[in-house]
Amino acid sequence: MYEFKNKTKNSNFADVFDVPPQEVLENASELTLIDVREIHEYTGELGHAAGTKLIVLSTLPQNIANVAKDKPIVFICRSGGRSGQATAFAKQQGFTNVYNMAGGMLLWNQLQQPIEK
Repeated sequence: MYEFKNKTKNSNFADVFDVPPQEVLENASELTLIDVREIHEYTGELGHAAGTKLIVLSTLPQNIANVAKDKPIVFICRSGGRSGQATAFAKQQGFTNVYNMAGGMLLWNQLQQPIEK
């Protein structure tokens, strides 16, 4: 199972680690990527990372049980705030191998990583 090399403590949520977009992209096939933005954001200007599953943050409590734990899970949002919340929530639900993508899709786009719309 993939182990992140460049994780850092999240400043807003205790027990949450942020991981850099570049490492997420390089190891995407070994990860489960979950975008927690609204549908219009997922398909909008910033697009989304290839292979992400959309689970809107407000629906995460109803859907978390359907998320497989066989790979590390990375939550993604616009800037890293909502995905931080999602990561903290997943930890509270007993998930251990969950991470927040630092900077969200804003940083992903700034780094010119590939997107889908």
